[in-house]
Amino acid sequence: MEQRIAFVTGATGLLGNNLVRLLLDRGWTVKALARSQEKASKQFEGLEVEVIQGDMTNVQQFASTMRGVTAVFHTAAYFRESFLGGSHWKALHAANVLGTRNLLEAAYAAGVRKFVQTSSIAVLNGPRGAMIDETMLRTENDGDDYYRSKILADKEVSSFLASHPDFFAVFVLPGWMHGPGDSGPTQAGQTTLDFVNRKLPGIPPGTVSVVDARDVALAMIASLERGRRGERYLSAGRNMDMKGIFSELQEVTGVPAPRRKLPLFMLYIVAAFQELRARLTKAPALLSWATVRLMVRENGRSTFSDRKLREELGVQFRPVRETLRDEVTWYRDHGWIEA
Repeated sequence: MEQRIAFVTGATGLLGNNLVRLLLDRGWTVKALARSQEKASKQFEGLEVEVIQGDMTNVQQFASTMRGVTAVFHTAAYFRESFLGGSHWKALHAANVLGTRNLLEAAYAAGVRKFVQTSSIAVLNGPRGAMIDETMLRTENDGDDYYRSKILADKEVSSFLASHPDFFAVFVLPGWMHGPGDSGPTQAGQTTLDFVNRKLPGIPPGTVSVVDARDVALAMIASLERGRRGERYLSAGRNMDMKGIFSELQEVTGVPAPRRKLPLFMLYIVAAFQELRARLTKAPALLSWATVRLMVRENGRSTFSDRKLREELGVQFRPVRETLRDEVTWYRDHGWIEA
């Protein structure tokens, strides 16, 4: 069997590290791009992974390491502006848009002809309460800066496909990812930690689409093997409100879920104080103004069709309770929360 070599950007992230492990389980050789050699070496200890130190804002730094690669799985993205507050468009554009453009060009120059783009449900939009599918694209100016950066990044991939007929690329669109290995942590992981540590004052409004990062990783490999060139594949998971998620976490952890519903005006007040504190102390804001606005705007717009994913790629989602249980177990095993 011919050796298959994967180049995974964002390899230490929640999606990236689960993808690396799944690729290894399936017999791939993996090159893992990470900004921190130390973090990657620790995370992949005991695994046969070639760690490559690099950053999406300087693709030329690692471009030569893509020679001989079968496929690039692009999971890296700058997204933590929701933790910090304020405007981060310059960093978002540099990493997510220009970084994707430069990665495509460097991969092609190195002889790579297959590419899997981690897109996002952020690039889609639909009426409140509607079932949203891959055809319902969001306009560039309808969303926050992160949404805009993901839309523009996808356009870079589409443009590259149009000008390079010998190049194959597909898009996988994850929802709100949970799962083991979330050492960032992402906002999803932080929500779980805050729940377990009883730091949540109540139930915030809004709905989300919850998906296991391992299922997204499976969708990425399946899209490479069975997907159609240039197609989008929603891997968004299940529509849930925060009360439902907290109920599942209560079952998994035994920690009582909050019962009080938080009014929207209170969230805006908390976000304002959090952003002020973040600017003064340089500590991340647990809840930013942008996050609250996003919750309001996207409420009721988190039901996404999985028909295409099931019918074309044969991928299905595991139960949310299983995802949350494995996430909590990983945090316990790694000392983030007490046993």
